[in-house]
Amino acid sequence: MIVYNITMKVNHDIVNEWIAWQKEEHIPEIMATKLFDDHKMYHLFEHDDEESATFTVQYFTSSLEKYNHYISSFAPLLREKAIAKWGDQFTGFRSVMKAV
Repeated sequence: MIVYNITMKVNHDIVNEWIAWQKEEHIPEIMATKLFDDHKMYHLFEHDDEESATFTVQYFTSSLEKYNHYISSFAPLLREKAIAKWGDQFTGFRSVMKAV
């Protein structure tokens, strides 16, 4: 099992709209690629600060090949769409993990 993890700091001013966008638009677009089998979204509330809340979205796939296909074929456009919508009101970093 491969886990694609995206951790994001989101300005408090947009948190509610950003969560709705994640659930209603962004995550469904990623899942529509059929390259991930499941996903989970979490609020890492112990990492919040005065300016932002911290979230992580994890996408689960059965192979590194599927993950690589997503990264090369779909990720750039979806990242651009997120930046166009939210600008500098969020920041994130990505990691890839393998179940052991």
